[in-house]
Amino acid sequence: MPPVRLSILGAIFVFAVLSACDGDAEPPLIATAIIINESVPGKAMSAGYLSLRNTTHDEISISRVSSPEFGAVEIHESLLQDGVAKMRRVEKLLIPANSTVSLEPGGKHLMLMLPIGAPENISLNFYNDETLQLSVQASLTRSKH
Repeated sequence: MPPVRLSILGAIFVFAVLSACDGDAEPPLIATAIIINESVPGKAMSAGYLSLRNTTHDEISISRVSSPEFGAVEIHESLLQDGVAKMRRVEKLLIPANSTVSLEPGGKHLMLMLPIGAPENISLNFYNDETLQLSVQASLTRSKH
């Protein structure tokens, strides 16, 4: 199935940082290149991919991701062990200072499970423990492949 794409500019992609920026020109955490794959028919889950850029001089730890459009969102990692593809949950996603971490097919990614309805928009909230680090709001569009 074609992926549902979330682009970065204009009405298609808007990000908002809800944590304090201390007057800096850039927010501490920026999300780009978001792609959410459609669910496979008969499956109540899809995968999400994006890049998270840490603009600070400190490591940022993401311990939880939530979305009102999904019953559960987890960070997972695909691994190849003894020639067998496996997936495991990642408890914390570490984003080093002044670095970008990409969640992509075959590596770390978001598992979006138990969709609530068929949303036109999606919200992803990234937390460090209970502190909201970044909230991404985006309009969904289908790829025209």
